[in-house]
This record gives sequence, C-alpha cells and structure tokens, in this order.
Amino acid sequence: MADAQAEGAGRPRPMSPHLSIYSPLISMVMSIVHRITGVALFFGTIILAWWLAAAAWGPDAYSTFMGVADSLVGRGVLFGYTWALIHHMLGGLRHLLWDTGRGFELRTVDRLAWGSLAISVSLTLVLWAVVIGGMGGAS
Repeated sequence: MADAQAEGAGRPRPMSPHLSIYSPLISMVMSIVHRITGVALFFGTIILAWWLAAAAWGPDAYSTFMGVADSLVGRGVLFGYTWALIHHMLGGLRHLLWDTGRGFELRTVDRLAWGSLAISVSLTLVLWAVVIGGMGGAS
C-alpha cells in the first residue's frame, strides 16, 4: 500500500479546467450576468422598500428619498436597477423557453443570448427616455 502511494507521488496532479482554459462564450457570460442581476435585484429591492416606506412615512421622508434618488449617483443606481430587472426578466424568459425543450441548438442559444443583451439595453434606454421625456426633462 505504501509503495502504491510512493509511485503516485511523482506524477503531477490533474488540473481542473477553469476560465484560463475555456474561452468565454456569450452563453456562459450571459449565465453569469443572469446570476449577477439576480443579486442586484435582491439589493435593489431594499431601495424599492425604502421608497415605499418613505411614501408612507410622510413628505419629509419622501423628500429625503427623492433627494438621494434624484442625485447623479441615485439615477445611476436606478438606471442599473432598471437594466438588471429587464435583463433578468429576459433571461428568465429564455430559461422558460428552454424548459419547454426548445432553443438548445448552439446557433439559437447564441442568438438568444445576444438578443437578450441587445433588447435589455434597448428597452432600458427607451424606458428612461420616456420617463425623462414625461417629466419634461426636469432634473
């Protein structure tokens, strides 16, 4: 038994494949982004809860929230939250399609990944343009 361990000690151990071996594919990147947007939505829900609580607590609390939300950083966070929400929803629809047993061809997988990215960015920009346009461009 000791001899068997001594023989194996000189051989190099196999390495597990990781990101340095695999080139990132769009489907792999979108899978990771889907998980990241899920985490972002979890923390973004705290902002949503703060907004609702501020509305219930009265004008002073709501004014404080709006002061933060209307700042440059606040708008950036809300823009990111909007994109994460739309992108995660589209990723969920992609997974729903896969649950039906369709869309597993490599070409289709790539098209769905690129499409969800393009559509999520487009819808976010359109939504924010409509919202800002509806406010009359007010800051």
